[in-house]
Amino acid sequence: MAEENQAELVDGLSQRISDRSKREQAKEILSKQANKIATKAEEHERIIFKVTHLLGVLGFGAFCFVLGARPQDIPYWYIVFYITFVPLRWIYYRYKKWHYYLLDFCYYANTFFIIMLLFFPKNEKLFMVCFSFAEGPLAWALIVWRCSLVFSSLDKIVSVLIHLLPGIVFFTIRWWNPVTFAAMHPEGSAEKTSWPYVGDQGTFLWTWLFLVPLIAYTLWQFMYFLIVNVLRRQRLLRDPDVMTSYRELSKKAQKANNVWWRLSGLLGDQNRPFMYILLQAIFTVMTLALTVPIFLSYRLHVIFQILKVSATIWNGGSFVLEVLPRQVVKMEKKKEKQLEMKPINGEDGQVKE
Repeated sequence: MAEENQAELVDGLSQRISDRSKREQAKEILSKQANKIATKAEEHERIIFKVTHLLGVLGFGAFCFVLGARPQDIPYWYIVFYITFVPLRWIYYRYKKWHYYLLDFCYYANTFFIIMLLFFPKNEKLFMVCFSFAEGPLAWALIVWRCSLVFSSLDKIVSVLIHLLPGIVFFTIRWWNPVTFAAMHPEGSAEKTSWPYVGDQGTFLWTWLFLVPLIAYTLWQFMYFLIVNVLRRQRLLRDPDVMTSYRELSKKAQKANNVWWRLSGLLGDQNRPFMYILLQAIFTVMTLALTVPIFLSYRLHVIFQILKVSATIWNGGSFVLEVLPRQVVKMEKKKEKQLEMKPINGEDGQVKE
């Protein structure tokens, strides 16, 4: 009996080791494929730049047409965009060691949006939570973090759309969708009724546009801290090239010596991560509170949409005029240096002197 138990124990241990080995092999294969794709992209950078610019401009025009002609289809465009480009972004970010960015709040919120749109499209309370996320922290991040709409950069296009599209989706559902608009304005009645209009119920609005979203945000912040600062802490300490949002923002803020860097250092350098969490929490509370008047006012909501789009286009123009030329010069110098270091082989296979 003891021998049978020992044999079962050994078999179970062997199976776990085998499963772990298979997972490691699968992870290694995915990592290699990500590296190959990213390397090929860098080799054909010029043509990708032009093609991306062409498709970006055409796609933006097509989106504007659909927004005016069939606003009820905008959620489907958003769903297709997200399930297509986020996996591709993971491949690219895995190669760059930026994959911890996908733990950020914007992806957490977008997951809420996809679930709501696919499985609970008529759930009024979940709609309000998603509305608050989309027109709260995600929308204001476009302005505060200076997201740039640059049609020649797929990475920047995706970053902008991840923050911008959800707000447009819930704007169309709230105000422009023919089905919900008809429900809000039934024939023969001057009153607005039915979903998604909830009336001027102050407590109800503040509960589902502010309190519940704030609880959901707090849950994300706890999970993010647990993963990045506890479970993966040693991994991040071993490799300083692996980027997280905190590392990137700290690096940029320190270089610019801006107000964020000074605020995060109020309690000393050792407490900068805590100050970062605190500042982000204050930002979230303020932006969630602003969603209540936006939810109630069509005119204010339209102005907010224009503000968001204008900010990203303005930032995009600044990037093209001020940042992109420096990047091009830096890239050309890097290529020249690589060519100088690369040996030139003759026909006989010997290195030419």
